[in-house]
Amino acid sequence: MNMKELVRQTRSYRRFQESHAVPMEVLEDLVDLARLSPSGRNLQPLKFMPCNDRDWNARIFPELAWAGYLPDWPGPVAGERPSAYILVLGDQNLTREFGADPGIACQSILLGATSQGLGGCIIGSVRRDRLQQILGIPAHLEILLVIALGKPVEKVRIETVGPDGDVKYWRDAAGVHHVPKRALEEILLPLH
Repeated sequence: MNMKELVRQTRSYRRFQESHAVPMEVLEDLVDLARLSPSGRNLQPLKFMPCNDRDWNARIFPELAWAGYLPDWPGPVAGERPSAYILVLGDQNLTREFGADPGIACQSILLGATSQGLGGCIIGSVRRDRLQQILGIPAHLEILLVIALGKPVEKVRIETVGPDGDVKYWRDAAGVHHVPKRALEEILLPLH
């Protein structure tokens, strides 16, 4: 698959085939993609905590919020929850400013997941204090983001933002997740 198709297929998936195990070796390979990604000042201040254990996953899940534009949807039901997570942590002993590093690392992980037939969702709405305590994460490691991973069971469709300019994603009656994207002509600006 070429790069454009890989990016097009790398969507935010929120429903998974929970019974489909993601081996720790796969999670480690995905973290390795993040490790090899660019880092501001080459500081490499991120740490990663992969999890594919059902009991730990069950502790992580309730500390996450799933879809801000879908207020009536509390998140995936049992059987459609992620089978793995990667917590992205910032090592405050190295810096307190993580810049673009978390986004770059997460995109590398999601692209790698897509290339292996998996999908994921970068989650920023996290009860960080509770999750830090539940998982026993040392205080100098700040939870920046959580990536939910698994075998997607939902369809995600990209469409063009309509004339009203609404960018909110939505689900149709069949459960297809629609994601409006601005047209290239709208975001591509000429240099004057």
